[in-house]
Amino acid sequence: MKRHASIAALLLIGALTACGEKVTRDITAPPPSNSGIRFFNFGVLSPSVNFYADQQKLTATLSTTGVESTTGVGYGGVSASGAYSAIAPGQHTFTGRIAATTDKDLPISTVTQNIEDGKRYSYFQSGFYNSTTKTVDGFIVEDPFTAPTDFALATVRFVHAISNANPMTLYAKSTVAPNAESAIGSEVAYKGAGAFVTIPAGGYDLSTRYANTATNAMTRTGVQFAGGRVYTITARGDITVASTTACGAANRTCLDNTTNR
Repeated sequence: MKRHASIAALLLIGALTACGEKVTRDITAPPPSNSGIRFFNFGVLSPSVNFYADQQKLTATLSTTGVESTTGVGYGGVSASGAYSAIAPGQHTFTGRIAATTDKDLPISTVTQNIEDGKRYSYFQSGFYNSTTKTVDGFIVEDPFTAPTDFALATVRFVHAISNANPMTLYAKSTVAPNAESAIGSEVAYKGAGAFVTIPAGGYDLSTRYANTATNAMTRTGVQFAGGRVYTITARGDITVASTTACGAANRTCLDNTTNR
């Protein structure tokens, strides 16, 4: 009898242990982060770069052979067509590193930023590339936007990435009568970002102006803002070199239009 009771007890313990293995879950791990960052190469005459968070590469371009291309993100470009790369919350050192074979992976811009959980950010290489020191400016801004739920509206903000330009205000003038014009936020200095502003969806002519003047410093015509979308307009280039096209090459000024969402 004692022998049978011992066997029964062992079987019961085994059954309970097996059941425990089936239902026990580890819920101590933190949920995955939905923080994100994207990267712009707006440093005038800057070489193409790949962008890193600490030692982790977040942007790269593949060639047709499956090997990383040496083109990287070129001047005037944005990583992943403007999409955000996932990033863990916490303090990070972000760098733009040369993508070409010559000076491969040499950091030319560096910015340290604390990434908060659930927030989005944009990294801008900016100013003028110094070919002697092989450095260029960089800055990061938070992208605290809320997508409009009314699809008759769009959300727009202004970022200033021209190092030799004074603080400017962005204006949007409707291309539909009565051609109303409104300021997109307030005046923004170099390395600054204005507030996101909600405006009616549609076509606009954009311009920037310095304080106390009616003269446009930069212009871009025929920009379409779709309803329910969010946009960042960024001033880039050399303010002394006017552009005759929407966004000229090399060092010409440009009001870049990139969708956040």
